[in-house]
Amino acid sequence: MNLQPMDEQTREVRARLMKQVTTMQEAGECPTCHGSVYPPAMNRVIYEDEIVLCLLETYPRNPGHTIVMVKAHYNDISELPPEVAASVFSTIQRAIHALKTHLRAEKVYLCTMCDGKRNHLHFQLIPRLPGDEIRGSRLFVKERQLLTDYNDDVLALRRLMA
Repeated sequence: MNLQPMDEQTREVRARLMKQVTTMQEAGECPTCHGSVYPPAMNRVIYEDEIVLCLLETYPRNPGHTIVMVKAHYNDISELPPEVAASVFSTIQRAIHALKTHLRAEKVYLCTMCDGKRNHLHFQLIPRLPGDEIRGSRLFVKERQLLTDYNDDVLALRRLMA
């Protein structure tokens, strides 16, 4: 898995995407539920069941940056029914174990994301790799890059998640 700095064209594509997301949220539409906003991602999926979809982030902050999306729409973690929350967090633990094993990550940070007027609850897992600063909060603001050459990593993570 490689991360490349974003060139100007990639930055513009991402900026247009984020503008579209904001416009939809302001209109009360969930960009995730809409289905046509985010780029196709099936080649980045490391796990899927009836409740969650786990995939590598297209514009990661660090190698292994993973999105764990709850398929049903919830605006906030407080809306999760207990049985759904248990399943989601079980999957998150398995994904963290897979990332730590495959990437030899020292830690994997969990961040709940659900900003904007209308959004889809999802979690971001951001690995801290050997050599990264111990101050993990820096990973949350690290410049995003473009994920490339990840097919072997997806296969390895799928095996670890199975």
